[in-house]
Amino acid sequence: MSPDRPVGDLFRRFRERLSAEPEDGGAAERENGSRATAAGPGVGRTDAGSHDAGLAPHPPRDAEPRRRRKGGRGGGEQLNVPPAEFTSYYGRPILKPPVWRWDIAAYLFTGGLAAGSSLLAAGGQLTCRPALRRAGRVTALAAVGASTYFLVNDLGRPSRFHHMLRVAKVTSPMSVGTWILSVFGPAAGVAAIAEAAPLLPERGVLGLGRRLLPPAGHAAGVVAAVTAPALATYTGVLLADTAVPSWHEAYPELPAIFAGSALASGAGVGLVAAPCAQAGPARRLAVAGAAMELWGSHRVENRLGLLSEPYTQGTPGKLLRAGRALTAAGVVGALVGRRSRVLSAFSGGALIAASVCTRFGIFHGGVASARDPRYTVVPQRERADRRAADQV
Repeated sequence: MSPDRPVGDLFRRFRERLSAEPEDGGAAERENGSRATAAGPGVGRTDAGSHDAGLAPHPPRDAEPRRRRKGGRGGGEQLNVPPAEFTSYYGRPILKPPVWRWDIAAYLFTGGLAAGSSLLAAGGQLTCRPALRRAGRVTALAAVGASTYFLVNDLGRPSRFHHMLRVAKVTSPMSVGTWILSVFGPAAGVAAIAEAAPLLPERGVLGLGRRLLPPAGHAAGVVAAVTAPALATYTGVLLADTAVPSWHEAYPELPAIFAGSALASGAGVGLVAAPCAQAGPARRLAVAGAAMELWGSHRVENRLGLLSEPYTQGTPGKLLRAGRALTAAGVVGALVGRRSRVLSAFSGGALIAASVCTRFGIFHGGVASARDPRYTVVPQRERADRRAADQV
């Protein structure tokens, strides 16, 4: 390296400084302390002399650590940690909320109404109550038609519903539900069309249809009634099979709630449409359905701990409370108004409205739990703590 170059001059001065430090640097160190404890302008920010240099200590090494309050565990610095905020990157939730819209909540209601009405029609068929049978069959067909519309509307294209029938996957609630709906729909349709047999002429080709439709309607009504429990409960299994916290944790109660709601709504149809003399099965169905629905609603609002909050607050809480009140009013009206057609119709309407409130309340409660990270993080930590405690 040439001494004439600037780099060579810098290196030469650096070497001279190193050779001169043992002569006077040791005394300065003994007098003022090392660079780690001195108070000169070249000290680090962690020294006591940083005050003279105009620098704040970060942190002050020569300061006595603050002790914990008397009664605390051990010594050391007392930490003041702010409460944890359950947020995520860019303010987005940890879970992606369901993309389902209101039409899926309506699908939950109409599917249950179709199932309950078909069971009501089967009861009227077996007990020779034509008005009850007719009301159940017609309502079941209308409700399953509405369910198909809501489902196809959510899928976006009708062909997607057809494509779901290409595979029968037992482990998929959606696939099972599609096949259930495909079996229930035609059966409910044939049973409802059979109610028009008395309007056909007695002779000719239509007369043949008049004679064949009633037995075909009876057989189709039995098929629809056998399929109805699966149609009423598979939507609860479908919701519980998702990662939405308040749906997934309520997997034992959701099928029971939906089954009870279906029975109550079907009973409501019978109370509204059938005369009091034929509404006996509808009243018994209302009591059974209301008991299941109220039991399940009480469980999801009290058993799930933190995950019960979405079902008790905001819009979901209002809907579920309204559903309970309407269910209780409908059952009382059904039992008291045995001889009053007006009171029976009022109680039937209350039961149908209660089913709407319950389905929409469960739907919105699950969506609310997916939007708040707290309902995902806290249960996960609790489960991890329990596993750690079990391993000890």
